[in-house]
Amino acid sequence: MDAKLREPLRDLAECSLPAALEAMGERWSFLILRASFNGLHHFEEFQSELGIARNILANRLARLVEHGILKRDAMPDDRRKIEYRLTDKGFALLPTMIALRQWGERWETGFPASPVLVDERDRRPIAQIEVRAWDGRVLTKGDLIWSLPEHVINADDPADAQARAAE
Repeated sequence: MDAKLREPLRDLAECSLPAALEAMGERWSFLILRASFNGLHHFEEFQSELGIARNILANRLARLVEHGILKRDAMPDDRRKIEYRLTDKGFALLPTMIALRQWGERWETGFPASPVLVDERDRRPIAQIEVRAWDGRVLTKGDLIWSLPEHVINADDPADAQARAAE
C-alpha cells in the first residue's frame, strides 16, 4: 500500500473511517454491541453484565440507536420496558467485531478467547478474518493499492473489465 497515490488523510469528510468511529464511539459501544450479538436486549441486562454506569450506558445506547445500529422498541406486554435489538446495519458490524477479537487474541492477550466462536453446523472454530479480492483470493498488504474511482474496474460488468483491459 505504499503506492504513490494515497488516501487523503486530512480530508476527514471524505473518509468513512472517522464516520464509522463517530458512530461506534469508543470501548463501551463495542462492548454493548458484543453483548447484543450475545443475546442481551434490555438496559438492565447490559448494565448488569457489563458493569457500566447507568448514565454512560444510557448515552451509548442512545448513540447506537441514533446511528441506526440498534433499534429501540417498547415491549408489547409492558410499554415501560424497552428492548434494544440489532438492526441490519448493526449485524453488518459482525465481521468487524470478529476481526477485532481475533486481532486482540493474537497481538494483545496472546491466547484464544473463551468461549470460542464456532460454526454451528460442525462446531469447528471459525477461520481468521481475511481481506479477499473480488474473486476470493486472500490479499496481503503487498497486494493492495489506492485507486481513484474512475480507475476502478467493475468486476460485475464484463464490458467495463474488457474496456479497462484494452487501455
